[in-house]
Amino acid sequence: MTPAKLLTDSFDRILEGGLAAVDGLSEDQLAHRLSPEANSIAWLIWHLTRVQDDHIADAAGLQQVWAADGFEEDFALDLPADDTGFGHSAEQVGLVRASSEQLAAYLTRTHRQSVAWVGGLAEEDLDRVVDTNWDPPVTLGVRLVSVINDDTQHLGQAAYLRGLLG
Repeated sequence: MTPAKLLTDSFDRILEGGLAAVDGLSEDQLAHRLSPEANSIAWLIWHLTRVQDDHIADAAGLQQVWAADGFEEDFALDLPADDTGFGHSAEQVGLVRASSEQLAAYLTRTHRQSVAWVGGLAEEDLDRVVDTNWDPPVTLGVRLVSVINDDTQHLGQAAYLRGLLG
């Protein structure tokens, strides 16, 4: 299996799980929080998509789907345009409200951009340094594993929360 196929399969699984997590839920169900400090399904799916969109676009030299495809306006969140959810307070988590259709559309479009780009990667591309702010500097391979890891952790949380909804 090539690195491109492995990465594409990983992102395909994130899409599949994300769509399943939001399918058929109302905006209130998506915004439900187990406690005032907890994350909601809406926040988790929005955040994992924002992280994927932000990090893939940066590594690929592409515009983020969030801005390019009008999702920033569609979601109309009272958050900075470049916000991905890292370090959000409980209050900021509560600001993320969206329909299952909005979340699914943004995840699907981000997935399309991600797999179109990773599908063309070769093994040697994974050694390219994409972030020199860390010691050691972050390579593309490490960044992609980080995105997949973050996304799958949040996806598992969203699936768990959906199960608690009954």
